[in-house]
Amino acid sequence: MNDKSTVKNTGNLEHPGDISVNRPDRPAGGTPGYAPEGNTPESNLPESHAPEGRLPVLRLMSGYIHEKRRAVAVFLAGMLLFFIVCLLYHLENMADLLYAFFLWAFAVLCFGVFDFVRYAGRYEAFRAAIGNTENLLEMLPRPGGLMDRQYHMIIEKLAEDLQRLRSEMNLKDADMNDYYSMWAHQVKVPISAMRLLLQNRSEENDETRLLSEELFKIEQYIDMVLYYQRLESISSDFLFKRHDLHDIVKQALKKYALLFINSRLSLDLQEFSCVVVTDEKWLQFALGQVISNALKYTPRGGISIYLEKTAERANLVIEDTGIGIRPEDLPRIFERGYTGYNGRLDKKSTGIGLYLCKRILDKLSHTIAVASEVGKGTKVTIGFSLEAADDL
Repeated sequence: MNDKSTVKNTGNLEHPGDISVNRPDRPAGGTPGYAPEGNTPESNLPESHAPEGRLPVLRLMSGYIHEKRRAVAVFLAGMLLFFIVCLLYHLENMADLLYAFFLWAFAVLCFGVFDFVRYAGRYEAFRAAIGNTENLLEMLPRPGGLMDRQYHMIIEKLAEDLQRLRSEMNLKDADMNDYYSMWAHQVKVPISAMRLLLQNRSEENDETRLLSEELFKIEQYIDMVLYYQRLESISSDFLFKRHDLHDIVKQALKKYALLFINSRLSLDLQEFSCVVVTDEKWLQFALGQVISNALKYTPRGGISIYLEKTAERANLVIEDTGIGIRPEDLPRIFERGYTGYNGRLDKKSTGIGLYLCKRILDKLSHTIAVASEVGKGTKVTIGFSLEAADDL
């Protein structure tokens, strides 16, 4: 059975890599040792890419001093020059000059503290804007000078271009979704007509059953397109109610009755009583993907469905005697487009079925776990919380 996992999948199995930014000491074709003025120490820190949290004061102060290094250098050079002149000429009013100097130094220090507080505030504002690109222009601090206004104009232009591209992409996506939806519903009309023609045939033979099975598979692929198309807005379509889990399983199995007959596989559906809170339509589709995979990758034997129940949880188990899944494929079976070794042998696997199943069950707040052994079969466990059913 393809597209399954040995571990519980309570979250997204896709782990995007960390973003690393390389800042070379010189640009391509530039002068060795070149470094931009704005390349301050904190600009190379990972925190600059993560607006969450606050940068330590000492590191922020280091960045401030680095940016103001020319002014600091001029101030220190002036101080040194003042003392040298005083020492060389042995001025009689040295005490008065030092008093005036320290007053001036204190004023500079107060201005530096005030300027540093403004610097820290602007830095936090920029970090907040990075974390909220939707309202980027509103969150940017006001420009403080001519160069700041130029940078602000560049950001405004880029934000306008980004918004325009987003609008164009949303429009294209809406048009494409409308087309797929219309196409899928139009294709179902000739499929229904072909099914009626097959049902009205006077004699039923192996050829008729095989044609009916292939027609059923076409319908399943079309339904998969429709469910995949609505996946992003799935939550708006949910209708949560208390349902008898056994009835939902029987309805899902009924759709696959023809495949059970043609494959000559046995079905062991144990009787159980369990009420869960779920969306009946979406849960049926998710169960259908698991049952479909069990049928596809079980050449002989059968499929068993039973319930393992505790005081707080109910686990629906779908177990088959199929070819199983290789250990190296198990961690990735819920990834979109991943077919694994079995899928490459089958040549028809899309790697979408169990991806949809996992996404739907996550949205429904149900869990799914898979255990498998090559050559012995696969066991899929779908978990339901009974506390939600009791509270409703």
